[in-house]
Amino acid sequence: MTLRILCAAFITAAISYGCASTVTPPSALEFDDPFVSDVIGVTEKHLAPDYWITPGMDKTLMSEAEIKAFNAANTKTEKYLYDIKSEPQTLSKTELTEHLRSISKKPGYPRIYTDGIELTDADFARYESQLNLDAIGDTNPVRYALAVRRTSIRTYPTFDLLFSHDATDRDIERFQESALFPGDALRVLHESTDGQWALIQSYNYIAWVPLADIAMGRRDQVFSYGDTDNFLIITGDKVLTVFNPELPAVSELQLDMGVKVPLSRPDSLKANLYGQNPYLSHMVLLPIRKTDGTLEFKHALIQRNQDVHVGYLPYTEANIIRQAFKFLGERYGWGHRFNGRDCTGFVSEIYQTFGIKLPRNSSDQRDSNIGVNDRFERGGDHASKVTRLNTAKVGDLVYIPGHVLMVLGQSGGEPFAIHDVHGMRYKNPDGSLYEGTLNGVSVTPITPLQFNSDESYIDRILAVKTIR
Repeated sequence: MTLRILCAAFITAAISYGCASTVTPPSALEFDDPFVSDVIGVTEKHLAPDYWITPGMDKTLMSEAEIKAFNAANTKTEKYLYDIKSEPQTLSKTELTEHLRSISKKPGYPRIYTDGIELTDADFARYESQLNLDAIGDTNPVRYALAVRRTSIRTYPTFDLLFSHDATDRDIERFQESALFPGDALRVLHESTDGQWALIQSYNYIAWVPLADIAMGRRDQVFSYGDTDNFLIITGDKVLTVFNPELPAVSELQLDMGVKVPLSRPDSLKANLYGQNPYLSHMVLLPIRKTDGTLEFKHALIQRNQDVHVGYLPYTEANIIRQAFKFLGERYGWGHRFNGRDCTGFVSEIYQTFGIKLPRNSSDQRDSNIGVNDRFERGGDHASKVTRLNTAKVGDLVYIPGHVLMVLGQSGGEPFAIHDVHGMRYKNPDGSLYEGTLNGVSVTPITPLQFNSDESYIDRILAVKTIR
């Protein structure tokens, strides 16, 4: 038995080192992974970021100081960017009710559950009962919190899944609004009747979040956490903290692109953190939720070989492209479902790596005066839209109703974009409409895409935005 084991080990080693001439090397097996696509105009070369990066694209578009001033000016003037640090610490009954009703209101169209059963008035009344409207007083104190993990934020304080009555799939869930990420600062405006949900306001959204996913802290604690010049930005699509056996709350915690975490390496921990020497890792400070729901900070490690950057990334066209392609092929997630993101989450999280803040929803981004904007009428002058696309800069955002695309550049005289997109339509050579699915971050040309059988994407363009 021992001899057989030794012989097997020897043979395995010989194969590994190329010593066994009778074994066919993997390269000779001719495994085939051909590029196959039904996306019009796309070839394999279009899927590499280096194809789109040309000399001169490493020029800085805005400095960090310019971006800080850019954000401040936008937050002061734009309706859907909130300076939550400067917002009042109490709300009147009218103000709180308006905030709540900005997100929680009866849908204008029928909704169904996952099994296809239609939402009834009694079902809707059940969701309304969780809004805790009777607890809204004449004066309502605001509390503060940090998100401690990636979590969904919802239209109503419920995990029930609702879909459009004519939905043929279950990808677009109508109570899903967006997501919060570890370290997101929040104003806590209200609690649900069952005490399990909080109505929160982040820098660009108001919605309901499970209380278990946020930690309540003093106002100064919450806002000082992100107010540091010594920080790490997550530049990969997703990065995990290092596993540790002592503190599950910060062990293998997922951090998504654009998340900002303070660097902290006190002398007392410089040689040992959770039984591991931290010299191979970045040491960061993360918020955790104590058993009583209050905020505490604990150190965690992120390996130095992970896709992260000390401070914001330089804002260049080359970096816009590199960041966008890190999401290539990720599953589309309406409102950040499926551990992914949607079209506006995609562009927002790319721009967050440079420190640039945008409104959450596509219509809010589109209608804002952020950046340089060219606006068009639906079905307006086709030629002027084509001209604008042909002169678009890398990173320009193209808005059609309910969707946004990010310009990559031109290939063969055709403007291309990368976008997180659900469906795909274009005209076949015989004029018939091809309807396919993308359901992920995809590279496509822009001009051949159809919004429906009668209107192209170009027909539906409402705005093109340059973030400068």
